[in-house]
Amino acid sequence: MLNYKSAEECAYDALSLGEIMLRLDPADGRIHTTRRFDVWEGGGEYNVVRGLRRCFGLRTATVTAFADNPVGRLVEDFILQGGVDTRFIKWVDYDGIGRTVRNGLNFVERGFGIRGAKSCSDRGNTAVSQLKPGDIDWDEIFGKYGVRHFHTGGIFAALGESTPEVAIEALRKAKEYGTITSYDLNYRPSLWKSIGGTDRAREVNREIAKYVDVMIGNEEDFTACLGLEIEGVDSNLTNLETESFKAMIRAAVAAYPNFKVVATTMRSVKTATVNDWGAIAYGDGKFAEAIHRPGLEIFDRVGGGDSFASGMIYGLMTDGSIDFAVNCGAAHGALAMTTPGDTSMATWPEVKKLMQGGGARVDR
Repeated sequence: MLNYKSAEECAYDALSLGEIMLRLDPADGRIHTTRRFDVWEGGGEYNVVRGLRRCFGLRTATVTAFADNPVGRLVEDFILQGGVDTRFIKWVDYDGIGRTVRNGLNFVERGFGIRGAKSCSDRGNTAVSQLKPGDIDWDEIFGKYGVRHFHTGGIFAALGESTPEVAIEALRKAKEYGTITSYDLNYRPSLWKSIGGTDRAREVNREIAKYVDVMIGNEEDFTACLGLEIEGVDSNLTNLETESFKAMIRAAVAAYPNFKVVATTMRSVKTATVNDWGAIAYGDGKFAEAIHRPGLEIFDRVGGGDSFASGMIYGLMTDGSIDFAVNCGAAHGALAMTTPGDTSMATWPEVKKLMQGGGARVDR
């Protein structure tokens, strides 16, 4: 289905491009009343390669940029703890107060019951949002070192005027060197609001989509980012049934024949802590559905979709079948949402157990 380069000819199994922020979490409290924060690292694109490293044991690296100050070095330390290679980080001189460059902060409430999760990001003028074509030596990365799978997404593309150009530059180079590419549409209205809204999101993502092998997104992503009009799907995107998801995927493949795999999570939010969870994917000319998990209990939903993506990619890189990949992704995403923080704390044995129908009995 996907013609991956061999592990022997590449230094890295997977590489990401995107912003990595310092996440500040008030635990069970609220952002506006807390006196204490737990801190983690997180970013939509990075979370994928972090999961591929920590859960699935692959060799991964990340491309990003930081202001060279203690906050940037703290995030670097988190990345190192996750086992992701940091050699491709671009460090930018810090002016002392953040007038010219900063590092991104993300304040996140997990939510509970009827109170939904809430994110308040502070990421304007960050180092990574100012990346420009030519700043990263992609020939060195994809040519000298070698990468089997490259992943980026719509969050990075929305960060600045030049970041879409950087994403396209990277995707083109990846394709030139035979690297499989994936992209998570990850539509965030707040990121596009001040730079052209949905119209700009569609303009950017329609161009980027031309260079993507594996496209990932939820139902809102495909309509908002690619402007796909899907028959039988209402404009509020509520209560979507399997056939509607299939119609959405068919529309995406028809519009972009270069998509070899298209995958989406299927989430119905009951409360912040109880979701129905599933996934569907298309590849090799057929659909595959993950085991549906109604009433899944959620501890922290942030990063669940990213962990779905990393499980999908692992499945595609190893077993290769669309059925295995979508079930690996859905199981990994489900487990990632049982622990705090953006990144997965699941293990491969736990993912395999869940894929095989295992439950939550105590392991002794």
